[in-house]
Amino acid sequence: MAMDSNRIDSSSHTYNQNRLSQEPSDRKAGIGFWHRTATRIFTNIALWILEIAAIVAFLAVFVLYLLPYAQEVSLRTRKPQSHSIPVHDSTATDFEKAASSIENSIAKLQKQLDKFTPTAAYLTINTNENEFALYHKKKLVRQGLCSTGKYVMLEAGENQKWIFKTPRGVRKVLNKQTSPVWTKPDWAYIEEGLPIPPVNHPSRYDAYALGEYKLDLGNGYMVHGTLYQRLLGKPVTHGCVRMGDEDLEEVYKTMSAGSKVYIY
Repeated sequence: MAMDSNRIDSSSHTYNQNRLSQEPSDRKAGIGFWHRTATRIFTNIALWILEIAAIVAFLAVFVLYLLPYAQEVSLRTRKPQSHSIPVHDSTATDFEKAASSIENSIAKLQKQLDKFTPTAAYLTINTNENEFALYHKKKLVRQGLCSTGKYVMLEAGENQKWIFKTPRGVRKVLNKQTSPVWTKPDWAYIEEGLPIPPVNHPSRYDAYALGEYKLDLGNGYMVHGTLYQRLLGKPVTHGCVRMGDEDLEEVYKTMSAGSKVYIY
């Protein structure tokens, strides 16, 4: 009996030792199971988040790029629709009345313009473009280049100032002259840095500067020829109007004393 009891005690002791040795491994197995389960859950959640992000990105690209492009293509390929506007008889009648009224107004203005347009010869000078136009009997006879004032100031002391500009407005031809002689004023010598001679000194008279013809406009302003025809079309004068030889001859023959010159 003693031997049996010893066997039972030894077997129970062995069982208890085996049980104690298995408990840590079971705990480790349980921990591993839950760790693997949590990892799978987080992995699945991450995959779902990536799928949702991909779907959102696709929708954003579609809305921002593909949808406007599709609408633009649709508008390009769409045929324009023609809309017909019905025209009533009353509207057509109103148009006819308005057109007739405009024609009548134009005719009245033309009559008024004819009253102000001289039938005699006259000359127009465009100082901006340096161009002239000669009219006779309400028809354009000749046009071309000219030179007008250079619009600069010359000063000689406090009390002597000259502005070289062509005055705008309406002037009349006071007289005409062939082979004119220019009497040089004081500013011609001051401009060149030369001493001013006496009033009747021979050096004041220049028989070539004005060309073959001269039309006097008063106050020292003239229409005349020039030695510097290459400068026609530019503002280079001291206030007079310079013309080329052939143009000046035509103007001289067409204009007479009392003819008007319109400078603008």
